[in-house]
Amino acid sequence: MPDLAQFIPPGSTPWMLGAAVLISVGAILVFTGLVALFGLHPLRFTTRTLLGLLLIALGLLEGAITVGIQGYRALTYEEVAARVSVQPTGPQRFSATFRFPDGRQASYALAGDEIYVDAHILKWHPLINLLGLPTAYELDRVEGRYRGIEQERKAQRTLYSIAPKRPVDLFGLRRRYAFLAPLLDAEYGSGVFVPVEQPSELEVRVLTSGLIIRQSRPATRR
Repeated sequence: MPDLAQFIPPGSTPWMLGAAVLISVGAILVFTGLVALFGLHPLRFTTRTLLGLLLIALGLLEGAITVGIQGYRALTYEEVAARVSVQPTGPQRFSATFRFPDGRQASYALAGDEIYVDAHILKWHPLINLLGLPTAYELDRVEGRYRGIEQERKAQRTLYSIAPKRPVDLFGLRRRYAFLAPLLDAEYGSGVFVPVEQPSELEVRVLTSGLIIRQSRPATRR
């Protein structure tokens, strides 16, 4: 059985405690509502049960949000989302090794003339910002991109997910369910691409306006 603690982001303990309190109080209200029903007090049963179910739903939502932001990083003015080493391996072929701020590292074999990266952006509404949840981001995909339109349509495509797996996909839930709109916006940050013509060290950065890729320093040729 998986350890649920691994899915709880650091610093989110107050949110999880708040969710637990809401669920607990809601459960108590539902219980007292059932007691009122057995005591032939239908009005008390209705009000306590409805209020209890509402608190339980809010607690579950808060818990889901807390778990769902696992892997996202707070977005300030400018953040280094990943450092990428690119190495040509043949005609329109290259490898890209990503090093993420959380220590993860992954390598991908890509086909094309350019490396393309995009990201998920979670933008909370102002009231939620006041509660301590800032705009957050995560890199989503990397792919090889061809310069020529015909090649882009017909040649081998290489596409990989670089987002960490999580038990709750908050970005996907927001795009699927409109009732979450008062809480947050889920939108793609601007995808970005650069040519891969020689070994290079790149930095993928996230700004409030979207993604950019900057060259860090030339890599040593092998």
